[in-house]
Amino acid sequence: MKKSLLTAILFLFVLNLSAQTVYETSVDPKNPTVKILKGVITKYILENDSSFNWYASSQSIYMPDTAIVTVLKKAKDSVQFILFGGTWCDDTQYILPKFFKLQEASGIDDNAISFFAVDRDKKTSGNIADAFHITNVPTIIVMKDGKELGRVIEYGKTGYWDKELADIIRNN
Repeated sequence: MKKSLLTAILFLFVLNLSAQTVYETSVDPKNPTVKILKGVITKYILENDSSFNWYASSQSIYMPDTAIVTVLKKAKDSVQFILFGGTWCDDTQYILPKFFKLQEASGIDDNAISFFAVDRDKKTSGNIADAFHITNVPTIIVMKDGKELGRVIEYGKTGYWDKELADIIRNN
């Protein structure tokens, strides 16, 4: 487990250094009008592709809580985030645009975020989703010094995914 986690983290580091976006595009077999991305992506792909019109509408209805922004702002130079989401997934479509709005409000650099798009089987290139034991999306993992501090899966345990994210950071 430790070896696969270290390998995954090394892979993420190399990807961030090279600033490459490597992903596959396919059509959802359950709904041919839905575009599925699989692999390493960025928020900009979702923002700029008209296939993902849910991105802007979901982001526009979210106003980040100032207390949560403050927690993330204080930690912005010491934590990293690993995201797993599915472009086909309603929960991803609702939460991740809001996460990115929170990221921007907190001043967290894009390079502190590694974003993996998964297919309907929750798989991605290089078996990264398997290495992180991803079973549901979206999953937001908070990392510090190469170690996982915690994760929020879907809406979290309380339904307040953003508060839970801040609690992970505050408590570590």
